[in-house]
Amino acid sequence: MRIAYFVGSMKPGHDGVTRVLYRTSQYLQEKEIGHVFFSALTPPEAEQNVPMYKIPSVQFPLNNDYRVALPGQKQIKEKLEQFRPDILHFNSPCSLGYAAIKYGKTHNIPVVATYHTHFASYARYYRIKMLERFSWSYFRNIYNSCEKLYVPSEPLVDELQTHRIANLQYIPHGVDTNVFHPRFRNKSWKSDIGIRNKFALLFAGRLVWEKDLKILAATYRLLRAKRNDFTFVIAGDGPARNELERMMPESIFLGFQSGDNLSQTYASSDLFVFPSTTETFGNVTLEAMASGLPPVCANKGGASGIIKHGITGFLTKPRNAEEMADKIELLLDHPEQRAEMAKQAFLYGQEQTWEKSLEKMILSYDDVIRNYALKKSINLTKPKKRISQLILQH
Repeated sequence: MRIAYFVGSMKPGHDGVTRVLYRTSQYLQEKEIGHVFFSALTPPEAEQNVPMYKIPSVQFPLNNDYRVALPGQKQIKEKLEQFRPDILHFNSPCSLGYAAIKYGKTHNIPVVATYHTHFASYARYYRIKMLERFSWSYFRNIYNSCEKLYVPSEPLVDELQTHRIANLQYIPHGVDTNVFHPRFRNKSWKSDIGIRNKFALLFAGRLVWEKDLKILAATYRLLRAKRNDFTFVIAGDGPARNELERMMPESIFLGFQSGDNLSQTYASSDLFVFPSTTETFGNVTLEAMASGLPPVCANKGGASGIIKHGITGFLTKPRNAEEMADKIELLLDHPEQRAEMAKQAFLYGQEQTWEKSLEKMILSYDDVIRNYALKKSINLTKPKKRISQLILQH
């Protein structure tokens, strides 16, 4: 099997989607499955473990950290003809997605996609009223051209179905249990970053407003008005960082983290707080759970498909800082409940391995390739009706 991926970014650590793609690539290399990437952002060739072809692009107008590949690239066609893929997989509904669909139709190669980013929900954050309506129309057009659309969250499967998007398959993401585990807990971590004898409330992720950072800041203010035995720890970076630092004084901003530093940050914190309502899955929530952290998250999007309310964590009303602050206080004030919830979160997280997730994906690829070939062979063997017969029928 040979797979060609079309992705927005392969810049290491760029976002959660990129982390998923690198983990997928690692799995495919272990299984000796050939694959290549076409992307607007790639690392230098010397840092690539598999071929990554950089496609000319322009800056995305709503977010300076992203770029949009320019259409009509001869390079894509030339590289694909050399690689001869069995299946094409795009991970963003951008111009590269359309390039994959066009090439697949022209060369009879099946195309699949993953629903990684809930762009329609970004409308309120970019203050573009028509964005949501346009997004769903656009999504139907591009995703219904695919043989399969992989969706990592069951609640999103239901939502996509209501918007008449077909060929959906639920395949949740996994977590690297060798990286995210309570054994990385470091007793000196708090004092090392200046917390000392306080609870560490962790937020991890890109610092962009569509992750409901204003609700995070409002939660901070509500808690700070009542107590002083906690510190918010922010692991991540992004364009909202400077303003968020002003909104959450006395919080600790660690910046972008990876490797052992990130593992220690998760395992050494006390609670995970994540108010985002725009996640298609929420990799960071699962990483926190696998590290033994009880999460307090908004009951919308990816988190609602991961957390069992009251057992492995708490789900709060979307964009409701008051309820989020209340649930955090409940866990801070009841150490036995916090410990039991941490245990259940850990047990759940450790079961969600990447091996299980990616094995399902490869089996689905096999089915798609086989069914596509069968469908094409049936179409080729169907007797063609003469024009005169068609006219008589009408």
